Amino acid sequence: MAVPSDPITVEMLPELLQGDNKVKLAGLDVDGMLRGKVVSKKKFLSIAKEGFGFCSVIFGWDMHDLLYTKELKISNKENGYRDLIAIPDMNSFRRIPWEDNIPFFLVSFFDPDSMAPVCADPRGLLKTTVDKLKEKGYNAMAGIEFEFFQFKAPSDSSSSAASYMRNNIPHDIPPLTEGMFGYSITRPTLNKEYYYDVFDTCAKFKCDLEGWHTESGPGVYEAALEFGQISEMADRASLFKYTVKSVANKYGITPSFMAKPKHGLPGCSGHTHVSVVDKDGKNLLFRETKDENAKYPDIAHLSDLGRHFLAGLLEGLPDVMPLLAPNINSYKRLVENFWAPVTVSWGLEHRAASIRLIAPPTSKPGATRFEVRVPGADVNSHFVMAAILALGWRGVEKKLEIPIPPLGKGQEVGSTDDKGARLAKNLKEATERFMRKDSIAREVFGDDFVEHYGGSRNHEIRLWDEAVTDWELKRYLETV
Repeated sequence: MAVPSDPITVEMLPELLQGDNKVKLAGLDVDGMLRGKVVSKKKFLSIAKEGFGFCSVIFGWDMHDLLYTKELKISNKENGYRDLIAIPDMNSFRRIPWEDNIPFFLVSFFDPDSMAPVCADPRGLLKTTVDKLKEKGYNAMAGIEFEFFQFKAPSDSSSSAASYMRNNIPHDIPPLTEGMFGYSITRPTLNKEYYYDVFDTCAKFKCDLEGWHTESGPGVYEAALEFGQISEMADRASLFKYTVKSVANKYGITPSFMAKPKHGLPGCSGHTHVSVVDKDGKNLLFRETKDENAKYPDIAHLSDLGRHFLAGLLEGLPDVMPLLAPNINSYKRLVENFWAPVTVSWGLEHRAASIRLIAPPTSKPGATRFEVRVPGADVNSHFVMAAILALGWRGVEKKLEIPIPPLGKGQEVGSTDDKGARLAKNLKEATERFMRKDSIAREVFGDDFVEHYGGSRNHEIRLWDEAVTDWELKRYLETV
């Protein structure tokens, strides 16, 4: 049965699922990992409206199911790792084409006592942020581009790429294709069944791609997801990763959304585009009449709302870095001279700055938007989009002024022309700023979220501090 185009209600479910006997459900943890289960249709119909119990431990452990070093408020021994209430989102319905079209719904998590959204639920955090705009009659649109490496176990190996990496030096695993060739129209033909399967399956699973091509790097592809309403876009970003990994399995391919899988090569971005619209979908960042007296030529076509939004982004960016660069490895990408932003910086069509303003005269008025280029492919897109929207809207509400001049086309990030502060160089530095008492993150997201998410990042830092790496062994084992 086709997926209806109109909003789905609980009352429609018996007919919608008439030929099914089971349903797949999933929610997101703080690392952006989908956590879920399959339930019988009878069970699903009984819980579709009021929800069901879902173990809170998914907010009490990391991406490898290791309990956090320090127990956090949502899920811990004291509360018995109690259940949260998971409520299916009817409008997230789609069918999974590689699993015999089993019906699938995303869920959101709620506190069982207050029924308030769980502060650390990525979907809930973004919804709460979007609702602030909706109160004023506004909404937001978004898009995202993911770059990612793909690996394949050697042809003489009987194991998968993932198991090969567990039993061998990770750097020995070969990429899907060799060499550097962005925008190649021939290299995808080497794995054309996989290449086109990903594109077609994304369309069937309602996470459509606008663009799909090779990026510069061995075995690197880039996917631009179809632009859409920001909450739906974040869902589709998460489901895109799920789709790619699922499709890749049958070809013996392992996609990696790490920010920096290979030393000496550029990392993998998760560039995120955001614009603000009114109830009729009109872009509110565009200035109807060019401002001939604009402080900077770059903003001559940017509305007052857009200028305040940009100011909010620039002021708050350093305080939300753990949301945009969430892992230890994220900061391996954010280094000088590797096509990644390292400072609080912006500019019209400036592809090295943290924030690229896309506006006339180089774009259509309706396409005016901000591209935040700090995130890598490893991000939880719900958190990234919530951060961009929350910071920008704070700038609008406070009528903030743009604090630094733009970078010109010939001016480099980190040069003497760049007046912006250096962004955090590692997760520890970023998390300390995120969690400090007067952090803008606390102002826009509240203490509960900052304490939980910051605690989860401190767990990552603790594990890294205790780790002994291959680099250390190679450098010191025989010399110290």
